[in-house]
Amino acid sequence: MAMYDKDPLTAMQAVSAAQWLAFAPLAFQATAVMRDRGVLAALAKAAKGSSIDEVAAATGLSAYAARVLLEAGLGLNIVWRRDGRFFLGKLGRFLLDDEMTRVNFDFTRDVCYQAAAHLGESLDQGRPAGLQELGPWPTLYEGLSVMPEPALGSWHAFDHFYSDQAFPAALDRLAAEPPPRLLDVGCNTGKWAQLCLTRFAAMEVGLVDLAPQLQRARQRLEQAGLEQRAQFHPTDLLDPQAKLPAGYDLAWMSQFLDCFSDEQIVAILRKVRESLGPDGRVWILELFWDRQRFEAAAFSLQQTSLYFASVANGNSQMYDSAVFLGLVERAGLEISAVTDGVGGYHTLLECRAARRPAGGL
Repeated sequence: MAMYDKDPLTAMQAVSAAQWLAFAPLAFQATAVMRDRGVLAALAKAAKGSSIDEVAAATGLSAYAARVLLEAGLGLNIVWRRDGRFFLGKLGRFLLDDEMTRVNFDFTRDVCYQAAAHLGESLDQGRPAGLQELGPWPTLYEGLSVMPEPALGSWHAFDHFYSDQAFPAALDRLAAEPPPRLLDVGCNTGKWAQLCLTRFAAMEVGLVDLAPQLQRARQRLEQAGLEQRAQFHPTDLLDPQAKLPAGYDLAWMSQFLDCFSDEQIVAILRKVRESLGPDGRVWILELFWDRQRFEAAAFSLQQTSLYFASVANGNSQMYDSAVFLGLVERAGLEISAVTDGVGGYHTLLECRAARRPAGGL
């Protein structure tokens, strides 16, 4: 799908869009209150619409509060009005009932909203200056296991919503040629490792991540009774001296490399390549904004890059695939297959060590 190859707006559309952006923070917060204080739910139940006083009575809000929210909702196309009665629009229905919208909305509100005010500072300094709104860590990943609620829950819901859709399809593809030993690099909570160990009774899985994340993965596998076929390798992959364990047949990375800068991705992939034997495989599951079917999906990924800039680490993003594929090749890997639309949004890159490693290695 061709996207972003021309200016799509007329002058009138552009000036209207500019006002939407100018008031976007207020619009976002008004939407959050309408959803969380029951305004949208009250309207959803009212087939014949509701007056301002009826919405106030149903939600416990004052008549003033209900009025300013509903009038803001008119301009946002969340609600519509006829004969003094308010009705829930299609957009309001998605805000109320659509799981993807809820996950994205909560992530933006609980993890990114306050931090976004530090975006300019973050870009100037190449560090996540907005992370101070959540905790004292140099990057979000050091604090991921102790981040306060509701940010912690919203972060994991956001991360898992997308990977959970892709994992079953990727698992089916892996079943065509399951490796005896799989290395899960950036294992996070261990969900992928659990799926592999459950489905493939003979498989062993090595898990690599920072120590706090690895402990949570260990607990998951212990609770599932699968820890006997798992090996745990606490590793800081940004440490130049760190090496990955050898002896695995396939290295798996899901929604992991987007957490690093261009040069860090190349360095990590070189460590992965060096840890594998000559027939070793590398599978990378990622989200690329330029390989989405729908513009809304591309938009969501482009904006998620601003989270990486201001909150996560200050130097990574959701990548344009052309940039990312170039980094894979620089690391000395050959891409043997590219599968788009895995789980709806992901791309699976299947790689092997290049015959002539790039970069002079």
